[in-house]
Amino acid sequence: MNLVIVESPAKAKTINKYLGDNYTVLASYGHIRDLPSKNGSVDPEQNFRMEWEVDSFSTKYLPEITDVENESSKIILATASDGEGEAIHWHVKEYLNDKKLLKDKEIERVVFNEITKKAVIHGIENPRQIEPLLVDAYMARRALDYLVGFNISPILWTKLPGSKSAGRVQSVALKLITEREHEIESFNPEEFWTLSIKFNDNNNNSITSSISQLNGEKIEKFSFRNKDEINKAIENIKNKKFLITDISSKVVSRNPSGPFTTSTLQQTASSRLGFGASRTMQIAQKLYQGIEIEGETVGLITYMRTDGTNLSVDAVKSFRDYIKSDLGKEYLPENPLNYSGKKAKNAQEAHEAIRPTEINRTPSSIKKYLSTDQIKLYDLIWSRALSSQMESAKFDRNTITINSDDGRTICKSSGSVLKFDGFLKVYSSQSKDDDEDILPQMSKGPINIEALIDEQHYTQPPPRYSEASLVKKLEELGIGRPSTYASIISTIANRGYAEITNKRFFPTDRGKLISAFLEKLFSKYVDYNFTAGLEDQLDEITSGKESWIKVLEMFWKDFNNNVSEVKEKRTREVLDLLNDSLGELIFEKNNYGKIDRNCKLCNEGTLSLKNSFRGGAFIGCSNYPDCKYTRPLSKAKAAAQAQLAEPKFIGKHDNGNDIYLKNGRFGPYLQYEINPEDIEEKTSKKRKKKKKKDENENLKNV
Repeated sequence: MNLVIVESPAKAKTINKYLGDNYTVLASYGHIRDLPSKNGSVDPEQNFRMEWEVDSFSTKYLPEITDVENESSKIILATASDGEGEAIHWHVKEYLNDKKLLKDKEIERVVFNEITKKAVIHGIENPRQIEPLLVDAYMARRALDYLVGFNISPILWTKLPGSKSAGRVQSVALKLITEREHEIESFNPEEFWTLSIKFNDNNNNSITSSISQLNGEKIEKFSFRNKDEINKAIENIKNKKFLITDISSKVVSRNPSGPFTTSTLQQTASSRLGFGASRTMQIAQKLYQGIEIEGETVGLITYMRTDGTNLSVDAVKSFRDYIKSDLGKEYLPENPLNYSGKKAKNAQEAHEAIRPTEINRTPSSIKKYLSTDQIKLYDLIWSRALSSQMESAKFDRNTITINSDDGRTICKSSGSVLKFDGFLKVYSSQSKDDDEDILPQMSKGPINIEALIDEQHYTQPPPRYSEASLVKKLEELGIGRPSTYASIISTIANRGYAEITNKRFFPTDRGKLISAFLEKLFSKYVDYNFTAGLEDQLDEITSGKESWIKVLEMFWKDFNNNVSEVKEKRTREVLDLLNDSLGELIFEKNNYGKIDRNCKLCNEGTLSLKNSFRGGAFIGCSNYPDCKYTRPLSKAKAAAQAQLAEPKFIGKHDNGNDIYLKNGRFGPYLQYEINPEDIEEKTSKKRKKKKKKDENENLKNV
């Protein structure tokens, strides 16, 4: 008998149906070992020796594996083909070896990108050996995460009570969120105006044109900064004569997007379906591992943790056959489309892009077997993958050029009409350009001004990150991996460092404080280029260009010195550094544009950053306890608090007493006075209740 070990029970269930009675498929339930959360789990003094420990969850399932292993002649490890899969393989092998269960046993390593009968059988028939370089890269990555977290986190607990942890990649993601918030908080909107002209011809056809040139000068975004400037332009234009000088038309193409990677799937599922990163990956995991369809468990999509943009030759052929037979040959490009040149920074491409395992398994044909969320995501993956091998969409792009009679003022109107839908037949682009601004049929010659349309605008701050845009940014920077994006996001939220409101990240005061702490005292290790460069080094381990021990040695020398320096700093010294670092972000400016830290309550003390275990970061006065002035870290929250500096009357309580809205350190609250007789009545009732209870207890004792 042969023992096959995979990561999950769902995957085991599906594969077990594809293999005969001579195989038993069991799940390891992910990694069976990890570094224990204690000092010395990674020892830099002993060539970064690692002490692994079987987790409590795995101890429930490992006896079943060892029992079957005793009766097996061959052990087949069939985890995913990426670094994580290779690591699970290595851990299982090491565990069995430690138990002395591998003597005279044949061990094979097999991989497959999709859980279909064809792929599974092919993998079983084509085993390979473990990839030691992938294991080395995993060892380095895990050691780095441990060394960063285990050394910085205790410092956070000491210097900033109430903080939970810091992580090598999560801290960089938090930095992105807090930097964006700082941009928004410090943003000063700028006023600008736009001017457009509504024309009509003698046939009552109307078009609205934007001005590209006025009196020989090109019109830019800030050409009109106020109402006076726009009024001057209107006075200049309204007496001019205009005529249509050119009507042009050209065909423009819109090309399909490539099939999904993990990142692009998360981004698109967020924007189109409203799914968060974790939700998307959970649904995709089920589609990959297998869905019961007509009595058979079928893996519907390929491996969903991938940064590869390529498709297998067999997949492309099946897509092209489907397009030709079911959609029409006009939708089929002459040659297959290749997206290998559009890979993300530091892409490893261990797997092909996410696609359906069988293109003929259309969303409509299997809808009844899937949940609402599953069919939505499967439809998205299916249509995106198929459309990636379809012809471009074609649009008629029309432009009407209107000139003043002196030739110094030029206006233009443009519009598009869909001519051939191409890939849009199966995958909507959701572009605003689709079939919009269809221009009327007009002729060259004079045209009349119907109206001048002026509009006031203000520049807007950059938007806060959503889960999708944060993943996109991390990918652009070359930080993190497809398998880690969802966990990075969930960790930030679970630690209380950021809150998600309306699907956007808002850093908490504690998150801002921790990010500033790391930026000020561990700046190198939250630097985007350094973190991406470290990912490059890890990839070089995978390719054999770098030794994992050497990478760790280079990192540890400077990092350890940095940790030692910060440990020596007193908490007050750290907070003073953060006062300087956060500066104008948390303190107001005086009339001279300089930071004003004078306490407005006592007029003697100095405002400073403070921190409490329960309440987190806040601004307080140096004259405490004589002066008890406090305010939130955020200037916006502080301004709101200032409006409630005096108690505000809200109404009457049922007892007739006044209710006031007041503000405390932790925010607004309601307060009302209780009548003395009410207090006495409640106290009396409590006394009687206690007396009765005591009497009952005495009776029991008797």
